[in-house]
Amino acid sequence: MAHKRETERKYEAPSARDSSWLPDLSGVGGVESVLDQGTDELDAVYYDTDDLRIARASATLRRRTGGADAGWHLKLPLSGDSREEVQAPLSDTLPDTLRELVLSRTRGADVRPVVRVRSTRRTRHLVGPEGDVLAELSVDAVRADPLPSGDTSASWTEMEIELAEDSDPALLDTLDKTLRANSIARADHPSKLARALEETGAGTQPGPDTSARTDEPGSAGEEILRYLDEQVSALVELDPSVRRDLPDAVHKMRVTCRRLRSVLRSYRPVLAREVTDPIRAELKWLGAELGAERDQEVLRERLGSHIRTSPTELVLGPVEARLRVWDVARTADARQRTLDALRSPRYLALLDSVATLVQRPPLRRRADRAPEKVMAKAILKEYERLAARVAHAMEVPPGMERDTALHQARKAAKRTRYATEPARSALGKPAKRFGKRVKAVQKVLGEHQDSVVARDALHQLAVAAQTAGEAGFTWGLLYGQERALAEQRERELPAVWAEASKSGTRKALAH
Repeated sequence: MAHKRETERKYEAPSARDSSWLPDLSGVGGVESVLDQGTDELDAVYYDTDDLRIARASATLRRRTGGADAGWHLKLPLSGDSREEVQAPLSDTLPDTLRELVLSRTRGADVRPVVRVRSTRRTRHLVGPEGDVLAELSVDAVRADPLPSGDTSASWTEMEIELAEDSDPALLDTLDKTLRANSIARADHPSKLARALEETGAGTQPGPDTSARTDEPGSAGEEILRYLDEQVSALVELDPSVRRDLPDAVHKMRVTCRRLRSVLRSYRPVLAREVTDPIRAELKWLGAELGAERDQEVLRERLGSHIRTSPTELVLGPVEARLRVWDVARTADARQRTLDALRSPRYLALLDSVATLVQRPPLRRRADRAPEKVMAKAILKEYERLAARVAHAMEVPPGMERDTALHQARKAAKRTRYATEPARSALGKPAKRFGKRVKAVQKVLGEHQDSVVARDALHQLAVAAQTAGEAGFTWGLLYGQERALAEQRERELPAVWAEASKSGTRKALAH
């Protein structure tokens, strides 16, 4: 399975046969010459669910013949003009790998052909002074037909410019100026599929039922639902990256689960808890399944960094080898745990639940109220819980009980910080400033908890080394370093907490 980043812009084109409308782009933005690459016949069948869940989530899935990259293509949204294209070899049926990558969007619903798009493509390479291809310009004469059959076909001509992988994105802006100066306008539709669905009528199937969205404009309900929409979309969009084990994907998905859980808890006066509490429980389950892999990532990097930065004379025995063996076994188990969770019916049920939550939210009476008071009250309530936990933790004598108390305070700090996020547009700078100060508390407590977890792992490694007859000196040394780091964070906490708990900050939120 191959993948690439695709950065392109689409334009309306008056004709595919006559290219006299196309300006000479030689000398524009470093383009030295324009080389004709001939014509290809492309035939693409796009797949989706009956209610077009893939397209509505800004992705496309197609099987295409013709051209240099015939096969199955899944296009996933990135920022700006970019998308990621995941490719699989041509086959008669949808490959299981791509079926899994769209699962967060389909939520297990069957996919079928929805539209056929045939294109006669004339391609030109925009070549730089050293003979390297900077971009590809193609003009397509397009015909679209709904599937399995339909009376309405559509046809149009379009042009797209796709950057070469290593080209400067600024080239698109430079070319765009020249094209606009020659009356060539940007296309109204982001993709061929979007236009085909609209113009053939294949996109008129009923979408998600949002008839129960009774949130009033400018209300607390509207602000919270906007935030929930963003987080649910993030959960869906991160799924393919987690399945492919892309960097930081597991961490981001786990944080998204936490954000959703926290906001559903903090804003219970706005959303009925008899609906949201079961969803929170399932988000907690998913976060825990993802947590095994994420925690191992953090431990691996932390312990490996300690060993790499230790003086050579203090690293006694096969320390690095033992760490690798320990990590490989735990990483494999944690990775499988993640994949098992994402392939489970329980996960699909959770995706259905959060989709229903934002489409038909269980709004309570306070949802219609002005957001300032409702949201400030929710934030301050979370702050009170945080303050109680911090005070308790600082009173507990050093040891395991204090470690546990500090960990509970850390979780309360996260909930408080996440409660500020949907309130930033309504409360402005006070919410942002307060969230930033609570984040500083969370950071100190998080580094303390990371040390607690690292010490537990170091103890396990020391015992295993001793059992194997290896020197335990280095493991003990690292354990002592971690204890010292934890004690340092405990000394930092009072000052950081004093800054976060300033009465002026809280008063600004309330007013």
